[in-house]
Amino acid sequence: MQNPPPAHQSAHLGPAILPGGRSRVPGAEPLRRRIELAVFGLTSGAGAPRLNFLEPAGDPGLFGPDSVCWRVHADFTIMMVGGVSALLLQALHPLALAGVWDHSNFREDILGRLRRTSAFVGGTTFAGRRDAEMLIERVRRIHLRVSGSAEDGRPYSAGDPDLLTWVHVAEHSSFLRSYQRYATVQLSAAEQDRYYSEIAQVAEMLGARDVPKSAAAIEAYLRKMRPQLDYSGRAREVRRILFNAPAPNAAIKPFSRLFLQAGEDLLPDWAQVMMGVQGGPALRRALLRRAVRAMAPTFRWALRNGAAARAKLRMRTSDLG
Repeated sequence: MQNPPPAHQSAHLGPAILPGGRSRVPGAEPLRRRIELAVFGLTSGAGAPRLNFLEPAGDPGLFGPDSVCWRVHADFTIMMVGGVSALLLQALHPLALAGVWDHSNFREDILGRLRRTSAFVGGTTFAGRRDAEMLIERVRRIHLRVSGSAEDGRPYSAGDPDLLTWVHVAEHSSFLRSYQRYATVQLSAAEQDRYYSEIAQVAEMLGARDVPKSAAAIEAYLRKMRPQLDYSGRAREVRRILFNAPAPNAAIKPFSRLFLQAGEDLLPDWAQVMMGVQGGPALRRALLRRAVRAMAPTFRWALRNGAAARAKLRMRTSDLG
């Protein structure tokens, strides 16, 4: 068995291959590694924290391998499509968008923002408890420095418990919609409620309040929030930047446009109407969704060395000990 990477290589997604992780298809390993490294560069490059998902042995982190969020967050395609949709949905809240607009460089580095978000979700889901709590505390400290006034003069603060709840719900309802659309097996109603109940822990640790913890509560919350949302000029600019962002590398380029279109298609119907981006004819939407489902197995085949796989090995290592 290959040893885990040493401490100074604590990047969760380094070049080391997990035991049994090599492709068994003759001649396919170089292609698999090319896709894998391209994805790792997208999710764990510059600006993302360095985490070691292999240690400490037996540490279940915040949730553990039997949680629903481990299942939902383990699939790259589902998370990418959900992440695009979440970003577009979050941008409809003028106060939430104002903080990003005024205090980040997302207009020059939209991929960096996606990378940091991906690292936070992956770390709080799959890392050991100490690293997960470190990530949450790091974001809390950043939020303390983010405040100002929106375009209409209303004050905002990234640490506002209500804004934190909006960002959380927009993000994780998008992940779950993506899972229900593109996973090979959908979650039951009870499992969906478990997912929302589990992941609310992260939002509450960040300072959110009145976090909805069931599918019904999420839907009620989104209905309540709709009058506060607006497809403003800034929100339009977020969409423009996102859809015009260069592909992070050649291996991902053939898929990047598909991720973007699928993320927009995943938005709730009311959000698509608000944005004027309805998915078009039913046949076009069906073909788009079929293309995503056809693409997903390629990433599942290639990404055998990711955060979820390493977290599972961390738990098995404890059993062997």
